[in-house]
Amino acid sequence: MNQNGQPHSSAWVTFTCASFAASAFLLAIGIFFLPIDFWMKGYLTMGIVMLVQTCITLTKTVRDNHESSRLVNRIEDAKAERLLMEVSKAA
Repeated sequence: MNQNGQPHSSAWVTFTCASFAASAFLLAIGIFFLPIDFWMKGYLTMGIVMLVQTCITLTKTVRDNHESSRLVNRIEDAKAERLLMEVSKAA
């Protein structure tokens, strides 16, 4: 979802998935054709896989923290609105 709470278009989701797949494929081809030993290629591949995994985890964590703060803000806004309505009824 974007900032306005609307879901992303299917074209955007397809584009991002295709971009990720293409970059991973091209990187794998590049590592495969490097003129280095097999164990060095394995080390590079392991590092890249771990980097991608941590990027995904970090992105999810940042998004989850942002969404939870938005929920807390909505709850606080609802409480403030309720208090204001109670005060306006009493007056």
